[in-house]
Amino acid sequence: MDFYSMTDKGIGIEIGSRIKSLRLRKNMTQQYVAEAAGLSLNSIKALESGKGKLSSLIAVLRELNALDSLDVFLPDVPVSPLQLARAQGKKRQRASGNRIQGTTGETTEW
Repeated sequence: MDFYSMTDKGIGIEIGSRIKSLRLRKNMTQQYVAEAAGLSLNSIKALESGKGKLSSLIAVLRELNALDSLDVFLPDVPVSPLQLARAQGKKRQRASGNRIQGTTGETTEW
């Protein structure tokens, strides 16, 4: 991801989205994370929406030319192949091989 072409607000939203994805992958509620971290629920909600103190962090990282480290700091959480398959439903894996359709639309048995 090219963070340098994004606005500070856009980067904040991306970081918040990644934090939320990580929290959901670990099956934790916002309330649980807030209590465990000693923060308010509103702080967690603001963080996940890209608001709050993230703008200061982004501005400093941009100034230090260190925005690329965000991919190392909090990598994008990809969807697992199993989750993707469940979301898409069943897809045909192979042809049956016993029927063939001609150019006229007729079906012929083998």
